[in-house]
Amino acid sequence: MTSLHTPRVRRRRLGVAAAAIGLFASLLAAGPAVAVPDPGTPKAGGALSATEKAQAKAAIAAGEIPGVDEVVHSPNVKHVANIPQHALTSLNTDIAFQGKYAFAGNYNGFTIYDITRPSSPKIVTEVLCPGSQNDISVSGDLLFLSTDSSRSDNSCNSTSLPATEKAAWEGLKIFDISDKRDPKYVSSVETACGSHTHTLVPDGRDIYVYVSSYFPNATFPDCQPPHDGISVVKVPRGAPQDAAVVDFPVLFPDGGNPGPGPVTETSGCHDITVFPSQKIAAGACMGDGILLDVSDPAAPQVIDRVQDDENFAFWHSATFNESGTKVVFTDELGGGGGATCDEKTGPTHGANGIYDLVDRKLVFKSYYKIDRHQAANENCVAHNGSLIPVGGNRDIMVQAWYQGGVSFWDFTDSANPKEIGYFERGPLSATEAIVGGSWSAYYYNGYVYSNDIRKGFDVLRIDDALTDSAKSVRLGELNVQTQPDYR
Repeated sequence: MTSLHTPRVRRRRLGVAAAAIGLFASLLAAGPAVAVPDPGTPKAGGALSATEKAQAKAAIAAGEIPGVDEVVHSPNVKHVANIPQHALTSLNTDIAFQGKYAFAGNYNGFTIYDITRPSSPKIVTEVLCPGSQNDISVSGDLLFLSTDSSRSDNSCNSTSLPATEKAAWEGLKIFDISDKRDPKYVSSVETACGSHTHTLVPDGRDIYVYVSSYFPNATFPDCQPPHDGISVVKVPRGAPQDAAVVDFPVLFPDGGNPGPGPVTETSGCHDITVFPSQKIAAGACMGDGILLDVSDPAAPQVIDRVQDDENFAFWHSATFNESGTKVVFTDELGGGGGATCDEKTGPTHGANGIYDLVDRKLVFKSYYKIDRHQAANENCVAHNGSLIPVGGNRDIMVQAWYQGGVSFWDFTDSANPKEIGYFERGPLSATEAIVGGSWSAYYYNGYVYSNDIRKGFDVLRIDDALTDSAKSVRLGELNVQTQPDYR
């Protein structure tokens, strides 16, 4: 099929007012950082006003917004399959891939899917190991899981414990997945302020893991301010039980972006993407975006740093293009719980920032945000995505936008990005603010896999002249934050 020109379904004609859900602020006061509510919490914090409820309901009725749970997509995108959430799973999070398997995290643990037939994925096993948010990566026979909530101990049978107690544990867990039907818990490493996300940096017989965490507090014994760096964990492949923190490099000697206001004060990083073949990494660090030299994986060095206090509220994640000449940074305005994809919020807040790399310096070019306005009760903001390896000096991504769905977009022209396809569901409710939508949407071996927070595991396919060249690309393993060199 050709690229998208006119969608098969109705486009939005009008914007709707934003809902001030207040989720992010409520979580800051509760303890170490989380992006969505704890397991079992069915709704975002603060209720919609009567006016906002009426606006959301009217927008759906008028056809400006898809109906509750209605699936819509552009003509070049197909919804191939869905596996609904199962009893053991909680709020779904990130995804990693290896061979014929997808590994999907959730707040209660992780699920392994057999994706030999993408049209009919099968659950291989579900592992119960509570501890938000269970960010996930795989390498060989090892699986890594992040715990960013205070637990009574490092086991998979732990319970919640206040971060103010010294006995509380949070950090990185390691599993042996040589038997996909029966993963074995191998070891754990406690890290300062927990592990919100992590990034694998392969280095021969060892794996280095950059652990990102943030929001220190003087009352948290294991998460003391200023916390201006990341934890570096060394994992010997042959002896993962010996994994340990080997350094805590300070990335912001000056303390980073001081905030306060619309932009978040920097006190650590949210996510880091490494490009091992080019020995560089891009860090999304709350109030700052950084470029790192990772020639020595054990000692990353900051080589450039940018801020955007006018439009960015929270630097969330990063993606390089195929040639390593651009970086896309995401802004998670509202912490993932806000309704920010609307006319009132505008096209530059809660968006992506596109930067060209010129002489190893980050040069801003433009913003990209979906223009499909969402209802006042739909959390929507830029979130996790990956490259589609199209080659030919063309740059195309697929990206999750929570209840904004999944967007396929072209940033070949850094100054003029454009959407070429999309998939989304209507709101979870016509009147209530319930956190949901696609957490991660990644391209892997011809298909896009999306982990929807509440609706389960989705498989999508794009058939488009702009992306068809990617269908021949095959990988044996993919952790999106350890970016492969597709060239």
